[in-house]
Amino acid sequence: MPAILARLLDPRLLRALFWLLFALALVMAALPKPPHLPIDRFGDKFAHMLAFASLAAVAALAWRSTSAWVIALRLSAFGAAIELIQAVPVLHRDSDWRDWAADSMAIALAMLATQFLVRFLPPGETT
Repeated sequence: MPAILARLLDPRLLRALFWLLFALALVMAALPKPPHLPIDRFGDKFAHMLAFASLAAVAALAWRSTSAWVIALRLSAFGAAIELIQAVPVLHRDSDWRDWAADSMAIALAMLATQFLVRFLPPGETT
């Protein structure tokens, strides 16, 4: 494996990236008026799926020895918690179970794809 790829797949780097993405998702979900982003034109569900697919893929690579089920369930619970946060009236956000469903579907798809890709990494590179 090329040295640059090995560095990018370093679990410490991926764990830091995961927590950065996690914080970003939480902040964006809790902001009363989130900023407009270029992906907004694709719709709310697309943004949810992109965020949670990214979280799931990075988590699966960062914690390869952790069960994919455990990671998926924890991220799905995070998605449900976001919907509960968005139900707080002072935030003026819309809580929708379909957003949580989109989150969970994206998590499942990303976990499947990542589990497949991890099989191609050299055995000594996984942690």
